[in-house]
Amino acid sequence: MHSPILAPVVCLVAWSMVMWTWMYVTRLPAMGKAKMKPDPFAPRGEQMNQLPAEVRWKADNYNHLMEQPTLFYAITLVLALLGQGDGINLWLAWAYVVIRVLHSLLQSLVNKIELRFVLFFLSSLALIGLTANALLSVF
Repeated sequence: MHSPILAPVVCLVAWSMVMWTWMYVTRLPAMGKAKMKPDPFAPRGEQMNQLPAEVRWKADNYNHLMEQPTLFYAITLVLALLGQGDGINLWLAWAYVVIRVLHSLLQSLVNKIELRFVLFFLSSLALIGLTANALLSVF
């Protein structure tokens, strides 16, 4: 039998793939329209700055989904292995995923940094709660 906390883990990975697809569906046509040719010698990211901000926001968000959520994956897997993947931990995990999806949509569509910060802060609180509960279970 699997731990319930694995469901939000799989959903966040699936969401990351949605953002990956959205990134390329918008980026490739924009690169074609700008007549960009990939330059392996261009400084990192400089070439992409030629694209409209609305196109870059999707890539920025995809990158963000490869950052802090890696801690989410680690701590939720620890909780699953400890048999602590239900109750409050499950609620915190789902809260983290929902808030990160909202963060993605906000960043990708309008990119209001002040609101993104609030969502990032709230998702971080959920992650801190998961981490604290894992610490209590391990020690």
